[in-house]
Amino acid sequence: QVQLVESGGGLVQPGGSLRLSCAASGTIFITMGWYRQAPGKQRELVAAITRSGTTTDYADSVKGRFTIFRDFAKNTLYLRMNSLKPEDTAVYYCNGVTIERDYWGQGTQVTVSS
Repeated sequence: QVQLVESGGGLVQPGGSLRLSCAASGTIFITMGWYRQAPGKQRELVAAITRSGTTTDYADSVKGRFTIFRDFAKNTLYLRMNSLKPEDTAVYYCNGVTIERDYWGQGTQVTVSS
């Protein structure tokens, strides 16, 4: 059974940091990524990484502040988020892509507020 389980969300003040984790099991993904969805908005790509971990891509709004990386031994995807802003508030979803289909985690809430 393929599973993606996120953790690490929470409430943080503006300028703070969080690290999201996504534990993957059941398959090896070609690419993985983090998406987010704020209330009333469409889900958007935040960051993505290839299977080898050598190629990454970021939304312009998070470049220089967020870092995506993989721990292959633990089969876990991470998103390190620094200098958080109120506009980063959203539910963050882990995504994994195989030849057959996309898989999604259940989401983890990130709230940036003073």
